Amino acid sequence: MEVKNFEAWDYVVFAGLFVISSGIGVFFAIKERKKATSREFLVGGRQMSFGPVALSLTASFMSAVTVLGTPAEVYRFGASFLLFIISYAFVILFTSELFLPVFYRSGITSTYEYLQLRFNKIVRYAATVIYIVQTILYTGVVVYAPALALNQVTGFDLWGSVFATGIVCTFYCSLGGLKAVVWTDAFQMVVMIVGFLTVLIQGSNHAGGFHNVLEHSRNGSRLNVVDFDVDPLRRHTFWTITVGGTFTWLGIYGVNQSTIQRCISCKTEKHAKLALYFNLLGLWMIAVCAVFCGLIMYSNFKDCDPWTSGAISAPDQLMPYFVMKIFDTMPGLPGLFVACAFSGTLSTVAASINALATVTFEDFVKSCFPHLSDKKSTWISKGLCLLFGILCTSMAVVASFMGSVVQAALSILGMCGGPMLGLFTLGIVFPFVNWKQRGEDVDPLLIRPVCNLFCFWSKKYKTLCWCGVQHEQKTEQDYLDSGSARKQGVESALQNGLKQESLAQIPGYNPEDKSNSVKEKTTHF
Repeated sequence: MEVKNFEAWDYVVFAGLFVISSGIGVFFAIKERKKATSREFLVGGRQMSFGPVALSLTASFMSAVTVLGTPAEVYRFGASFLLFIISYAFVILFTSELFLPVFYRSGITSTYEYLQLRFNKIVRYAATVIYIVQTILYTGVVVYAPALALNQVTGFDLWGSVFATGIVCTFYCSLGGLKAVVWTDAFQMVVMIVGFLTVLIQGSNHAGGFHNVLEHSRNGSRLNVVDFDVDPLRRHTFWTITVGGTFTWLGIYGVNQSTIQRCISCKTEKHAKLALYFNLLGLWMIAVCAVFCGLIMYSNFKDCDPWTSGAISAPDQLMPYFVMKIFDTMPGLPGLFVACAFSGTLSTVAASINALATVTFEDFVKSCFPHLSDKKSTWISKGLCLLFGILCTSMAVVASFMGSVVQAALSILGMCGGPMLGLFTLGIVFPFVNWKQRGEDVDPLLIRPVCNLFCFWSKKYKTLCWCGVQHEQKTEQDYLDSGSARKQGVESALQNGLKQESLAQIPGYNPEDKSNSVKEKTTHF
């Protein structure tokens, strides 16, 4: 297999990504040193604006797997991936209008706190453990797989890139907390866009112009985007991508700690929703760039496939191979593309580390040590970031020796995502599913009365569908005020160490089983 090594300028450009990312962590560590609370460290004091959060969300869920894998998939099977823009739209709509309001208004920090409020403590802890295991496994794969692909084509040092990724992510996560993660993601998102654009421009020039790209793609049946075949065994059809993609990504966006944590860090619910909708624009942009990169690769390699000719050994090496070809006389630009790919890796790993630290601290540490001071809470949070950074990097090492780990990690991700989505949907949408509580005892803030959309003409039927949950007529502002008051009560209790006397003041909190059964007047839609 042909390997073209990096030149000095490529390493300079790539190193710049790591230096700037680390610098952002140092900046926020210094800037926020007087705000030493776990709340500031883990959720940015809930004062983030929608702009950087939107960029952060896009960057962290468009990993190097997207940068390397999607163009290769389009190259081989056509531009059907473009249909994911429909899936993304549904995912963001459901997340912002169904899941986010419940999480934001209930004042939680870990999404799994909701499961205790809605069901019981056992469900919460079980879900948290599952999330921690699947995230560590998946993050290890996200670090190792792209590094391996780049190493085999560009000669870029495999273990140097793996350990550099782990060290840098752990460094700025441990120093700057969520704010450092969000702003670093925003910077890395810009790098990803610039990297894609350079490939699109130079690749089109190599193919003789964009019109040639489209012509070659059309002749090669790569523009057959919509296929309404209902056979679920087909690789890509309209139904498998729009329906299957929606449910897959809803598990990643709608109930994922990493997503929700950044949304609830926003200063208002409106900012949180704006972050999601502006993030949708970013998802569309990345998807379009990745698809057209695949078409441009096809136009350039249509007469000599690098994979079948033996120039590369796996499809995920197509994109790095293509970049090294078109930029062979332009030092620095291959380094920019590698920085683009690793921006996806860095953002994904950093978000995972921060989310893992948050759920561990909120769901386990606070339960075992309820009277921690702010200073101790902050240091423990930083220690957890360090711990999970080491674990995720170590998992990348394990993945290199045990091929089955990769398959197991992806299988666990799939097996866990669906049930988690189902569990949260069950709690949020179906009020009659409870833990020994009648409907009258369920906190209305924990339920979204979606039945109102289907029974809007009849108050009688709406009330019947509420299954006893006390949704009563109020204005939207009254609902938000009610949620805000409860949110402040929960936050106050958590900051005071979950003392029983504090928790007793939260509407509906039952100190005997540490669950919630409020009867609170709220609105309906």
